[in-house]
Amino acid sequence: MLAVRAHGGRLPHVPRRAGDILLGFDRRIGAAVSATVAAHHRRRLLRLGQEGALAAEGSDWSPGEPPPRPDCSLEVLIDGEQAATRMHADLAAASSHVHLAGWHFSPDFALVRGSKPLVLRNLLAELSERVEVRVLAWGGSPLPLFRPTRASVRRGMEELCRGTRVRYALDTHERPLHCHHEKTIEIDDRIAYVGGIDLSLEGGDRFDSHHHIARAKLGWHDVATRIEGPAVADVAAHFRMRWGEVTGERLDPGSTPQASGGCTVQVVRTVPEHVYSAVPRGEFRILDAYLRALRSARSLIYLENQFLWSPEIVEALSKKLSRPPSDDFRLVLLLPAKPNTGADDTRGMLSELIDADGDSERLLACTVYARHGALSDPVYVHAKVGIVDDAWLTIGSANLNEHSLFNDTEMNVVCRDPEVVRGTRLRLWAEHLELDRADVAAPPSEIVDRFWKPISREQRARRSAGLPLTHRLVELPGLSSRTERLLGPLQGLIVDG
Repeated sequence: MLAVRAHGGRLPHVPRRAGDILLGFDRRIGAAVSATVAAHHRRRLLRLGQEGALAAEGSDWSPGEPPPRPDCSLEVLIDGEQAATRMHADLAAASSHVHLAGWHFSPDFALVRGSKPLVLRNLLAELSERVEVRVLAWGGSPLPLFRPTRASVRRGMEELCRGTRVRYALDTHERPLHCHHEKTIEIDDRIAYVGGIDLSLEGGDRFDSHHHIARAKLGWHDVATRIEGPAVADVAAHFRMRWGEVTGERLDPGSTPQASGGCTVQVVRTVPEHVYSAVPRGEFRILDAYLRALRSARSLIYLENQFLWSPEIVEALSKKLSRPPSDDFRLVLLLPAKPNTGADDTRGMLSELIDADGDSERLLACTVYARHGALSDPVYVHAKVGIVDDAWLTIGSANLNEHSLFNDTEMNVVCRDPEVVRGTRLRLWAEHLELDRADVAAPPSEIVDRFWKPISREQRARRSAGLPLTHRLVELPGLSSRTERLLGPLQGLIVDG
C-alpha cells in the first residue's frame, strides 16, 4: 500500500510477469474483502429479521409498507436547471406548508439564475411569512476530517433561517460515520420531490443544464422526480416521522392527496436500525427493489450512479454478464470520472465486472465532460438512476454503496410504467450522446453498439493522446489499481458496524 501511495495512487511499473502476479493478488484480496462485507451484511439483516432484502427476486414491487400507489403522476427532471425551475414554481405557490429534508442546504444556493437570481434563504423567508416552513438537515459530521462538519452546518442553518419564520432542525440520529442523505420536498400534502439534487453548493454547484456548457469548474449531472397523487403521502409521512423524533413536535397527519394521474409509484427507503424508535429494526427496501429488478433483467441494465461499491449489487451484475439472459443483453454504466467530487480516482468494483464480461463486449462504463473548444471540464455524475428492460425505473438519493443501501437514510421512488421508463431513458441517452431523441429510439443493444461504444472509445483515445475532446461521452479506463479496487469494500468493512 505504501508503494502505491508513493506513486500517486497508481501501481508502479513492474515487469509483465510480476504485474500479472500482483494483479491476481490484488483481485484475490478484493474478492476476500467483498465476501467479508457481504457476509457481515447477511448476518446483520438476519439478526434484524430483514434478510429477505438480500434474497429478493421475481416480484414487480418491493413488499411491505408503503405499497405501490396507483393514480399518481411522475415527472422526471433531468439536471439542476430543469429541477430548480420546477421546484421554485411549486414552492412559490405553496398555500399551507413546505417541508424540506436534505443532506445539506446552502443559504446562497440560487434556484433562479440570471439578472435577478433568487437564493434559497430569500425564497424561504418570503414563504415563511404566509405558510409554515420546516427544514430538516443532517447535523453534519462529528469528526472534522469529514465535511460538512457539525459546526459549519449549524452556522449555515442559522444563516438560512435568521430573521425569518423558518423553523429548522438538525438530525444527528445517525449511525457512526454515516448521515441523512435523502433529498425531499413536500408541499401542501399535494406535491413531493424525491431525487438526488441537494439545494447546496457544498462540493459543487448543482445548477447545471442538459447542455453541460464548460464553466471552468466542475459540472453537475443529476436527476429528481416530481410526484403528485397518493404517493405524496408516503413522502410526507417520512418527514413527519423524522421531524417528530428529532424535535418532539408531532405534526398533523395532513390531508390525503387526490388522484392525479395514471402512474403507479412506490416510495422505498433505507433506514438503519436503532436510529428512530418508529423503525427499530430498520428498513432496507431500496436494496430489495434494486436486487429484484437486476436479477430479473433480460436485455438491458442502465445505471447512473455516484458510486459502484456494493458487493451485493456487483454480484448481481456479474452474474448477468457471466451468464447473459439474452444475446442482446447490455449493461451500461454512467459514473463520475472521479468519485468524491474529484478527491480520488476510485472506480469501485468495475474491474470485477470487466472480468465477468470477458470478451463478450456487453459491458460499457462511461463518464461525461463539458467541452468548450479545446478545453474540457469533468461533469460530476451525481444522479442515482436505475433502468431495467425499459420496464422498471428507480430515481432517488441512494448510491450503490454500503452507506446508501445499509447505513444512511435514503429515499427512492420506483415506477414500472413502460412509457415513463422508456421516455426517461431516451431523454438521458439523447443528452449523453448529443443526439435527438428520435436518433436513440432503436433497440437499446443497437444504440449501445452503434453510438455508445464508438463515441466513448474514440474520446477515451483522444484523452489518452492529449487531444481535445470532440464529444462529451468518454469511456472509463478498464482496470483500476489496488487502492481503487479495495476502497469501497474496505469502507464497508470499517464503518459498517
